[in-house]
Amino acid sequence: MTVAPGISAVDPFSLAFDEARAAAARGETPVGAVIVRNGRVIASAGNRVIGDRDPTAHAEALTIRAAAQALGSGRLTGCDLYVTLEPCAMCAGAISFARIRRLYFAASDPKGGAVENGPRFFSQPTCHHAPEVYSGLRESEASALLKSFFRARRK
Repeated sequence: MTVAPGISAVDPFSLAFDEARAAAARGETPVGAVIVRNGRVIASAGNRVIGDRDPTAHAEALTIRAAAQALGSGRLTGCDLYVTLEPCAMCAGAISFARIRRLYFAASDPKGGAVENGPRFFSQPTCHHAPEVYSGLRESEASALLKSFFRARRK
């Protein structure tokens, strides 16, 4: 494949899954996220809640922080976020405030999700900005990764 300079040939979801697997290897809940702008990966991260001793160190929040630093702005207009699990309310709020253009997520999270489950954050009248949302992409892969992780921890 030929790729123009500055354009990433990496599939963002593949990179998000790599981040999720790396998080699992560290004993973290296997969630990974990637932010892309104009076909270029800007930032990626996996959960680091345990390692950082920080309850806000979700993959989405870490990726948003890194992208904001890389781009020199807290407004990530024109950026797309790929994540392996439906974002929680905290992360949905960060996505809104960052003005993420599109959100792509793999597995839904009936217990902790806040996009299509729970509070449905982006549908609330108090939501400042709602991204376009695309869900269920590589859902079975994400679900299998999460189930395997939690099954191993319960042994």
